[in-house]
Amino acid sequence: MMCAFDRQVIDRALPVVAAGLAGLLAPLLACSPEARPSREVVPGIEILAGDSSGILAGLRVGLITNHTGISREATPAARLLLDAGIEVVALFAPEHGLQGSTDPGQPVQDHVDETSGLTVYSLYGERLTPDSTVLRNLDALVFDIQDIGARYYTYVSTMAEAMRAAAGFDLVFVVADRPNPIGGELVQGNILDPAFASFVGLFSVAMRHGMTVGELALMFNREFEIGADLRVIPASGWRRSDWADDTGLPWIPTSPNMPDLESASHYPGTCLFEGTNLSVGRGTDRPFQQIGAPWMNAERVLAGLSAETLPGVRLESVSFTPLGADDGKFEGRRVQGIRLEVTDRRLYDPTRTAVALLLAVRKSADTAWAWQPEAFDRLAGTDQLRIAVDSGAPADEIVNDWADARHHFEKSRARYLLYP
Repeated sequence: MMCAFDRQVIDRALPVVAAGLAGLLAPLLACSPEARPSREVVPGIEILAGDSSGILAGLRVGLITNHTGISREATPAARLLLDAGIEVVALFAPEHGLQGSTDPGQPVQDHVDETSGLTVYSLYGERLTPDSTVLRNLDALVFDIQDIGARYYTYVSTMAEAMRAAAGFDLVFVVADRPNPIGGELVQGNILDPAFASFVGLFSVAMRHGMTVGELALMFNREFEIGADLRVIPASGWRRSDWADDTGLPWIPTSPNMPDLESASHYPGTCLFEGTNLSVGRGTDRPFQQIGAPWMNAERVLAGLSAETLPGVRLESVSFTPLGADDGKFEGRRVQGIRLEVTDRRLYDPTRTAVALLLAVRKSADTAWAWQPEAFDRLAGTDQLRIAVDSGAPADEIVNDWADARHHFEKSRARYLLYP
């Protein structure tokens, strides 16, 4: 028998989860610490297909997943559930599609999955929520997708919209949880202003939220009053201090421009540059690890940062040439830029570093600089960051203004944390 969760995690989880989740976790109390290999991390989908499969018994299930929804042995989530005798009747795919290969922002088309023979319904493009004609034939929705740990990533928006749809049709909504690849301890950046809510940030959470998708689902459901019949299947063995390379789970590039943990580490900060006329390294082997433009004077930018204290990261001047860049920025042109390298991830704040870089590049660029205002404000979750950078406000002043709202978020967040 697979030990699904340890007592310490359950003791922390029970006060904040709905009765359905508490009932789900209760049978797992019988697992002794000795029954689970030390520090082995088991994704929630394996537990759902094993000891917890009974919650889906007799239900017609729609599965929201992609290429990251796999077991430790790389078995797709659909196959795991089908082999467990669960009646999966439809698949749903988020941005980038079932295989994770569709370019960012491109619509995902409905199609038939060759492996399972099931129809895959798109949840990105013209349709962001499951179609009512499909929902009428379901009893439950299951979500199993690996998030990246930043507010901008659209997979959690897909989850939230699907939760709303499930609530409207009285469906059970099950989240098969997975670790946060950039850890669950650090909360950084600003909190989204609801006036700037969009599919790259639906709710008032931090740029780097330090939560798993299961924990976010619990928060979304209660704090933002979705009201779904929610069950969360926690990942076994994960600790908040664990990063992806501590889990023993294989790294799966979560989207075409998220090839490794280094890119994920910088993403909560460097993603903001998508709302400017700088490249973020799309079309190179280091997306989100570098920023630049043909007109950029990297040495001048670095000199402008000399007075800044940016712990845990090294900045260096580089040049790169985007090829096949899906953002269309500087295709085939030599770009002068700055590369970021994490030196101590316990100290590194990618959001604080991004603000310092925005200010330094903006100052050095003069008339060459350009915003994409709507895109930037959607990502920033406010127009105040753009206004502050234009005014030349000090980085510390900008970041310190975020502290009160982030403290309030962290107090709310604490009620939904499932892991020690």
